[in-house]
This record gives sequence, structure tokens and C-alpha cells, in this order.
Amino acid sequence: MAIRTAVNRALTEITALPTAAALVNGNLTLLTTATASSSATLDFTSSINSTYNSYLFKFINIHPSASSEFYVNFRDGSTAYDATKTTTLFRAAHREDDASATLAYDAADDKAQGTGFQALSSSSQIGLDNDECLSGEMILFDPSSTTFVKHFIAKTNYVSNDSVPNFLNSFTSGYCNVTAAIDGVQFKMGSGNIDSGTMKMYGVGPKQ
Repeated sequence: MAIRTAVNRALTEITALPTAAALVNGNLTLLTTATASSSATLDFTSSINSTYNSYLFKFINIHPSASSEFYVNFRDGSTAYDATKTTTLFRAAHREDDASATLAYDAADDKAQGTGFQALSSSSQIGLDNDECLSGEMILFDPSSTTFVKHFIAKTNYVSNDSVPNFLNSFTSGYCNVTAAIDGVQFKMGSGNIDSGTMKMYGVGPKQ
């Protein structure tokens, strides 16, 4: 949340209250909530426009129906989610029994001018136990720009589907290498459905 102060930081110099627009700059505005129930995909196709500089997606207790990775893709004006992307992904992992801890780049899940779905979790698949799930967030920057590429950054936390589970923290980033506006975002599992969980999309501050 942004904190507004007087320019010279002297309260005695304030002659007028800040405007409503100034007060909300930097705040989060909840735009959409999507709840999964054996859902093949969760799509965000409205409210992604020029109103906000960036959009924040929250993933809360995403539970898969089949052990798999968690994916995202972007729509750039057509009906298909196939925006051209260049991306990178690395992850940290720690086993429950403390037998190993690793930090590694995941070359299997990066893209170089690819149009396929981008993994937001690493090649260690998400666990299926009733108490296992994925949570995290993704920021999409200035999707309405028709001048610049569209950057995104994501971080997810989850428990793996291993005989001795790992906790993993995955970091994904990249850009949609298109000048067309991004007007839709789709999330899905690599196989099976999103059995349960909640996703929220927020607008971050007003467009400057």
C-alpha cells in the first residue's frame, strides 16, 4: 500500500486533502475471483485492459486431480492462448526428511520464442494427497501496451508427489514477445483438472 506524504514532509504545509485517485494509487482492487471445481481451465477474459499498470493473480490452495505441473498461457487478441514467449524458471527444493536440499535451473520448462503453455511449477509434480496443494502469485505488467513486450513474474510454493515429499519454491519469469495487447490469461494443469482451489485477479493502482 502506498503512503502519501506532503512533499516537504511538513504537515503544516498541507492546504488540501489528497484526491481519491491519489489515495488508491498502488492499492489492490479485486476484479475477479474464480473457484475451481474439477475445472479443465480457469480463464480470466475480462477486466484485463488499460485501467491498471499491472495485474496480480493469486493462487490459493490449488489441488490437482492428477499429479502434474501448473501452467499459464496468454491470449493476444485471437481466441487462442498462444502468445509467443521467452521465459526462465528455477526452483529451490527441500525434502521432508532433510535428506537433500537443492537450488537448480529447470531447463526443461523454459521457452525460447515458444507458444505453448508455460509451467509455473517445476518438473517435480504437485502432490495428490488431500493436504497437498500449490499456492503463489503472478504479476502481469501493462498488458494493454501495443508498444512494448509484456513481462510477467511468478512465484509458487507446493508439495511434490514423491515417496518422500519435497517442498518446492519455483520462480518463473518471461515476456510475451508481441506488440498486440494481452486480453486473456488461462491457467490449467499439465494433465487432469484443477480439482479445487481459488484464484483472484487484482488491478494494481490506476493507470499512470
